[in-house]
Amino acid sequence: MATGWGSLLQDEQQLEELARQAVDRALAEGVLLRTSQEPSSSDVSFILMHRIPSVNGSQFSFPLLMAILVVSYAPFTLFPSLVPSALLEQAYAVQMDFNLLVDAVSQNAAFLEQTLSSTIKRDNFTAHLFDIHKQVLKEGIAQTVFLGLNRSDYMFQRNADGSAALKQIEINTISASFGGLASRTPAVHRHVLNVLGKTKEAAKILSNNPSKGLAMGIAKAWELYGSANARVLLIAQEKERNIFDQRAIENELLARNIHVIRRKFEDVSEKGSLDQDRRLFMDDQEVAVVYFRDGYMPSHYSLQNWGARLLLERSCAVKCPDIATQLAGTKKVQQELSRSGMLEVLLPGQPEAVARLRATFAGLYSLDMGEEGDQAITEAIAAPSCFVLKPQREGGVNEAKDPRSAHLTRLSNEAQMRSALKL
Repeated sequence: MATGWGSLLQDEQQLEELARQAVDRALAEGVLLRTSQEPSSSDVSFILMHRIPSVNGSQFSFPLLMAILVVSYAPFTLFPSLVPSALLEQAYAVQMDFNLLVDAVSQNAAFLEQTLSSTIKRDNFTAHLFDIHKQVLKEGIAQTVFLGLNRSDYMFQRNADGSAALKQIEINTISASFGGLASRTPAVHRHVLNVLGKTKEAAKILSNNPSKGLAMGIAKAWELYGSANARVLLIAQEKERNIFDQRAIENELLARNIHVIRRKFEDVSEKGSLDQDRRLFMDDQEVAVVYFRDGYMPSHYSLQNWGARLLLERSCAVKCPDIATQLAGTKKVQQELSRSGMLEVLLPGQPEAVARLRATFAGLYSLDMGEEGDQAITEAIAAPSCFVLKPQREGGVNEAKDPRSAHLTRLSNEAQMRSALKL
């Protein structure tokens, strides 16, 4: 879609000045990431150096102070994106439907097993998750309250008549990020437009505070758990660049007098435990809610970490998400939901919700072994500009891939390709 800011993109000098001002405002507003060089620290580090040159045979020294930048601004667009009001309202209207659909999938063990049967044969990560899911089902699910904090990602499709349509690219059911930073970006974009004298346009930028809504969900789960002294356990990585996004949610919870403890999977292995009622304790503190901001990629798990994940899943603490909900967010499940009649099975008696959901679906095609998968591969190779390949993985390093390499992938790694999807 056209951005609507085309006339502003012609003056390079103006753009450079706007970019400088926007970056300064982003830093002031807290649109921040830790740097890749120092992902474990938010401090400004200094190195004190001494030089000892020789001048006329005499020696002297002086300090040279150097700062290492460990915090930078998060990438953002210089101008706000224009969203047709009808599509924004559509996204609002359908989000509850998606939440209920994910919940229905997560509680349908037979659907998950059937849908993921081919994936777990080829994808060890999904297989590990599913093994824990089966073990918890066999033992009996201890938790009685379930929490999903899901993020739906959309793109705009331009129709033949020039109109726009909202199409879902994926739904994220674990560690859905940037709710905290997103609450700070409207101020940056208002500032940019105000600098340009576009005050009317700046006034139309909607305020947005996803971190408050996310915290409200966690707070409600904490309340329903029913222990006033229990904590929220946030599972995060030690090297976490996106910590400021997470802190925004922590701060919202603290404002409600709900305390958060940040721990790694390794900490859970060392100091986590269950009592006879399967209540979860961390450092001798009872845990009401486990909020995962880690655990969505294979690299996040050592053998020890898989044991920690199992311990958490066996507990009666509210997991956000529980492992079934994480599995419900896989691309293979998304592809299966797009099949004719599947929504009606999972959401019986809800034709309006089914219609709202289906209107947002982009085409998703399986690459599984068989006639359907072979046909999908043939179409992708024949018209590569019309499709992308999506792997099962979550996280920013797993963007869709160009299907023009599909024939090479097929020759070199058939199993890996079959675990992907065509979009």
